[in-house]
Amino acid sequence: MVGSPTVAPDGAVLITSHDGRLRKYDAAGALQWEVATGDRIWSTPAVAVDGTVYTGSDDDHLYAVDGATGQVRWKYRIGPCEPPIGGGPIGVLCDADGGPTIGPDGTVYVGGDGVYAIWPDGTLRWKFATPEHVPNAPAVAPDGTVYAGCQDDAIYAIDAQGSKKWEFRTTRDIESAPAVADDGTVYFGGDDDYLYALAPDGTVKWKVLTAGDVRSSPAIAPDGTVYVGSYDGHLYAVAPGGTVKWKFTAANKIHSSPAVATNGVVLVGSQDDNLYAIDAEGRLLWYLPFDSDVDSTPALTADGVLYATSDDRTLRAFK
Repeated sequence: MVGSPTVAPDGAVLITSHDGRLRKYDAAGALQWEVATGDRIWSTPAVAVDGTVYTGSDDDHLYAVDGATGQVRWKYRIGPCEPPIGGGPIGVLCDADGGPTIGPDGTVYVGGDGVYAIWPDGTLRWKFATPEHVPNAPAVAPDGTVYAGCQDDAIYAIDAQGSKKWEFRTTRDIESAPAVADDGTVYFGGDDDYLYALAPDGTVKWKVLTAGDVRSSPAIAPDGTVYVGSYDGHLYAVAPGGTVKWKFTAANKIHSSPAVATNGVVLVGSQDDNLYAIDAEGRLLWYLPFDSDVDSTPALTADGVLYATSDDRTLRAFK
């Protein structure tokens, strides 16, 4: 499982899997329903305020599912790729694995052969075409700007009407989903081994070099510290000005995106088969061993339940 667990407003947990299914479990771990799509699912499900659950699939569709019953309300075909299921550059171009992300007005944003904005009723609001695949979740800023990274080595800023504001080019693919800080700074990682901080106008504020691909998506703490993992096996804590405060060493690559708890503890998984809890000073508090890579981001509930998945195809709950 690469997609992360999502906690619904009713306390249930939603997960996706490479078996092509979206599943809902109650807080006791009992399966409530499951929905089969036509191919693998890489994305993390998103839940709207009305309870609708959205997920993308490698069958080139975005699905909207009734959160209470598990009935598919609608599905939207992403792109004209033929056949919709298959490998190679054309086979994966339209995979709906970039997101979904729900905007404040309920618009659903998803990446495929571009960035799509879909109204909650399943109709197209707009599409922004890109030369290559968009494999990560778009981010929506308070002013409506949508940011998305692409495998053409660029990150794009798109206005609320679907027009390009600017693009920023790196030297390799961007697999990391961007994160937007309160001051509008856009953080993202690249396969060129850098963590980037861009101003809202697309200019570089700073960048931090790691020793491996940065496919982890940055997490921003309340004090502005940016946490991100690297394929060099380190979790980096970077001050808002671009200074590395500390880095924590795992025994293998970190693909997982960190999660920051309300008490400041940072939770992150590694391909060394462990989930780590690290305090704000970079000290290891504890770790949980799994039976396979932990590439997904853990989810925390308000009452302190921790949900995590790994490549051993198991959902675990810890208290």
